[in-house]
Amino acid sequence: MTSRLFKPALLIWLAAMLASVLVISQTRFVADLSAFMPKLPSARQQMLIDQLRDGAIARIVLVGIEGSDEAERGRLSRLLVDKLAHNPRFTSVQNGDRQTQQRDQQYFFDNRYLLSPAVTPQRFSVTGLHDAIQGTLDAMSGDAGLIVKKILPRDPTGETLQILDQFIGENQPSTSDDIWVSRDGKRAVLLLQLGESGLNTDAQAAALEEVKQAFASLPGRHADTRLVMSGTSVISVASRNTIQGEVERLATLGTLLVVALLLLVYRSLPLLLLGLIPVVSGALVGIASVSLGFGHVHGLTLGFGTTLIGEAVDYSIYLFIQRAGGGNPSHFWRTIRLGVLTSVTGFAALMCSSFPGLSQLGLYSISGLLTAALVTRYILPGLMPQRLNLRDLSGPGLLLQKGLDVLTRMRWVMAVALLAAAAVLVFHQQDIWNRQLNALSSTSAAQNKLDAELRGDLGGNDMRYVASFSAPDQESALQLAERSRRVLQQLSRQNVIGGFHTPDELLPSMATQQARRASLPAAAETARRLALATQGLPLDASALQGFVGDVERSRQQPLLTRASLHGSAASVLLDSMLIKRPDSYLVLMPLRPASGENIALDKVRAALAAQQLGQVTVIDLLEETTAIFDSYTHEALLFSSLGSLAILLLLWLSCGWQQAVRVTIPLGCAVLCTVALLDACG
Repeated sequence: MTSRLFKPALLIWLAAMLASVLVISQTRFVADLSAFMPKLPSARQQMLIDQLRDGAIARIVLVGIEGSDEAERGRLSRLLVDKLAHNPRFTSVQNGDRQTQQRDQQYFFDNRYLLSPAVTPQRFSVTGLHDAIQGTLDAMSGDAGLIVKKILPRDPTGETLQILDQFIGENQPSTSDDIWVSRDGKRAVLLLQLGESGLNTDAQAAALEEVKQAFASLPGRHADTRLVMSGTSVISVASRNTIQGEVERLATLGTLLVVALLLLVYRSLPLLLLGLIPVVSGALVGIASVSLGFGHVHGLTLGFGTTLIGEAVDYSIYLFIQRAGGGNPSHFWRTIRLGVLTSVTGFAALMCSSFPGLSQLGLYSISGLLTAALVTRYILPGLMPQRLNLRDLSGPGLLLQKGLDVLTRMRWVMAVALLAAAAVLVFHQQDIWNRQLNALSSTSAAQNKLDAELRGDLGGNDMRYVASFSAPDQESALQLAERSRRVLQQLSRQNVIGGFHTPDELLPSMATQQARRASLPAAAETARRLALATQGLPLDASALQGFVGDVERSRQQPLLTRASLHGSAASVLLDSMLIKRPDSYLVLMPLRPASGENIALDKVRAALAAQQLGQVTVIDLLEETTAIFDSYTHEALLFSSLGSLAILLLLWLSCGWQQAVRVTIPLGCAVLCTVALLDACG
């Protein structure tokens, strides 16, 4: 290259490197499942993504305290709650203590006439009161007899029981000495809710670190006690750290091996540094391009892309060999041009993918390889010395040639290996791909076991089936949830579903609260109707004056808001179903199957549609994740095949059919054997 062209090229390169570094310094690196989620999801897919990103499930932390004895674990549990309760990083810190339980009981009891779905004008008529009181008296002989006897003077109509009926069948944590403990009693358990969404992994990591530090600093803590944590946020942070660590470790190891090999060959530090310039340039531009195109860079993209960009090492090797041989340095371009074109052609197919992970990988590789090739073509020749004296490698070359000759005589071994690989893939063709969500997690089996144990200890239900919708504001969301609940109640009676939860169970809409409050008669009228309703019942109206007073207070009390649940355990449940987003509200209503069976979702959807509730999306999260990953696998295979065909066509146009086939057959065999080996290893 002439000096006149080299100087502008050098300035452009330096400017590009500086710009790339500036972009990378502001880049957000992620390690979540976003790479495997479609860019334009369907309504069901969007609901799954919303659950993973914005749902309370992504903000729940399950905590266990192990070691020492029960008294010590209980003491540490209480101290940890006290220490984290006022930390702004947490919206809820619970361990089942008496104060929280009393707060929940007080909320439901004091507001029963606004919360009970049974409150209507008919219920507070003389006949309605008579029937309700008779039902409450009958309930005294049942399992809830002690509770009924205690609340009867103030709640003869049994509104508290109506509220509790909505939670029948729910698993509850075991308690000991007024705190939650594991099923076997060997672990104190706590439930934390983080303030940040599942998108902000950095903030979640900082919050988890504060939990660890708070536990470590508890006064008088026995040395044999330990803290364990799990939950979606814990697993996300651990996965991110693992991916980052693996990328850094493997990239460093790979770089050191390449550098050591090149240094062994070149025996020149300046030449080694020159040879790495295209690689570093390609990596910087690749990362910056993905950051500008997608707004973030996924850790997996960085790992795979950096491996592929290692191809750029070959470019400088070709150039150095050409210069050492005394030829024109520009002639090396003919050697690598076809390689660059085939690589770019193959990765270009990935750019059309609807999955960000594949698109990022395509953009990273294309921009990186093109940059590396251009730097080798226009920058390196101007930086190289005019004469290169490369080490004579004829000795090692002869050894390698002898090794190849031996392999040539053992073609039958390769033929057997190919047949075995084909047999493995044919035999396992139905289950060759792992379609489970946890297969993408880098967490260990021990962590998964701990997660299952803590969820069981805290009475967590499997949120496999969910009904969901979005609404512009909280009132609209709650009103639509109330309409949905009436349909779900009917499905529960028909045994289509085993149970469900909706946010209006904890916080009815303003319209519903106003209607229930309007159903309550004035104190004098309540007393008059009560006197008539108790005639013929083994209960005197004079013993129910507390009921009259409570009804009157409910008529005068302000309507409930989200703030009314502050500090209660019910607030965590509400937050898991009613999620505030920047411009809307997301409602997630978990459904339980009847008797452990699968739910016939077509019946649920049909029932909702019949009541003009078609905007409510009902999905099986397991089925939907499987469908998404099936789609991901399909696209990966499709675009890889299209890329391979494009490469084959390019080779045919450049070299002819025979040469193209000879070049591609070894690559195809390598892929076949690699996939078969991975499948055989599980």
